[in-house]
Amino acid sequence: MSASREAEAVAGRFVGKTAIVTGAASGIGRATAARLAAEGAAVACLDVTGEGVEDTASGLRAAGATAKAYRCDVTDETEVGRAVDEVVSTLGPPNVLCNVAGIGWFAHAHEMPVADFERIVAVNLTGTFIMVRAVLPHLLELGGGAIVNVASTSGLVGAPFSAAYCASKGGVVLMTKSLAIEYADRRIRVNAVAPGGVDTPLIDHFATLPEGADPKHLRRMVSRMGMCTPDQVASAIAFLSSDESDYTTGAVLAVDGGITA
Repeated sequence: MSASREAEAVAGRFVGKTAIVTGAASGIGRATAARLAAEGAAVACLDVTGEGVEDTASGLRAAGATAKAYRCDVTDETEVGRAVDEVVSTLGPPNVLCNVAGIGWFAHAHEMPVADFERIVAVNLTGTFIMVRAVLPHLLELGGGAIVNVASTSGLVGAPFSAAYCASKGGVVLMTKSLAIEYADRRIRVNAVAPGGVDTPLIDHFATLPEGADPKHLRRMVSRMGMCTPDQVASAIAFLSSDESDYTTGAVLAVDGGITA
């Protein structure tokens, strides 16, 4: 988290709270973990990449925060259950869940192996549900909490060469809205952010177009404001996770430089 963004952090919004952040080894997940920690949260950093997620947690601890790394594949129910149980026993029941873990790449739909389609959906959509299902009992027991899912502009409007990614992120959008309705009277708020192009390692997977693809298709995916930073998305996630948004549920906040305007 940059010094300028740290200065913008709202002191104390998450003091006394435990937050789980998936995809915390890099990119938006790492920035989100840093933002919540800077505002007082005890942060459980989850990622399938063990070394990277430990780097995130150790960096937060070096800055004086309470943070712990947990290696976890969000598509594996057993691993998710074990990780959430460990979070509860070491940091306490989670008040906040931020589902950031995600994958994707370009491909012509007529050439994409079904296994690749299923893998993208498994991480982005099913993995989000598995995390939500594991955390909800703790939020219910606490009498409320916040869930923030990372969708995408590709879950709001069509994007070329991205059938699996659009399908998965569109699913995240409507799952978010469904959960928001179902749990509104239980004081569990469920919202999503929808970033456009973000300068993270994931963007490298979208750097190469499929063979024969017309690059003009990409114009609708690029903002005149350029790429956004992980910190800018983390700021939106922090707001939706905090009590400042306590009347907001079922919302999808686009952080996209006007792509979907």
